[in-house]
Amino acid sequence: MSLKNTATEWGWLSKLFHWLIVLLILGQGSVGLWMVTLRNSPDKIQLYALHKSFGLTILALALLRLLWRLYSGVPRPVPGMPRWQERIADLSHWGLYVLLFAIPISGWVLNSAAGFPLQWFGLFNLPRIAGKDEGLHEFAEQAHELLFWTLVGVALVHVAAAFYHHLFQRDATLARMLPKGWLRLEQPLDPIEDSRNA
Repeated sequence: MSLKNTATEWGWLSKLFHWLIVLLILGQGSVGLWMVTLRNSPDKIQLYALHKSFGLTILALALLRLLWRLYSGVPRPVPGMPRWQERIADLSHWGLYVLLFAIPISGWVLNSAAGFPLQWFGLFNLPRIAGKDEGLHEFAEQAHELLFWTLVGVALVHVAAAFYHHLFQRDATLARMLPKGWLRLEQPLDPIEDSRNA
């Protein structure tokens, strides 16, 4: 498997970024929904600190993933995909990138406006990006939650589209973001290249 993306498949680094971010978001979302229900305690404070650290990690990974995408390019659409589906796929991908940046940044603003220090796993402090402000804190808190649920909605559409392509279109859309051999393809990733090898 290639490090860089090819015309027909995502490279292993893009796949690693994709699935690592997916796992972190699943963990962040679950912990985030649970921790707000807890009573104030040292354990809750520690949980919030971990939530913030993992949020910053997602922000850093999203930036690296975007830079890698710009450098490595993207696979061309699978053969036979209608133009309108390509446009929707592009919009959903860029929407996901926007949300991957906006959610951690809104959390950073929320933390800064509350006047709390922000550390990454206790190793170093990050600067405040806003002054202490109750009104801004409340706004950022609402935005953080709204952006999270927007991400959930867009991600569900993204997943549904991938399964639609695999189950009904029977193309390589889903398979080329998975490790090789995880899914049997109904058609080759590149029919032209496949015919040359026949």
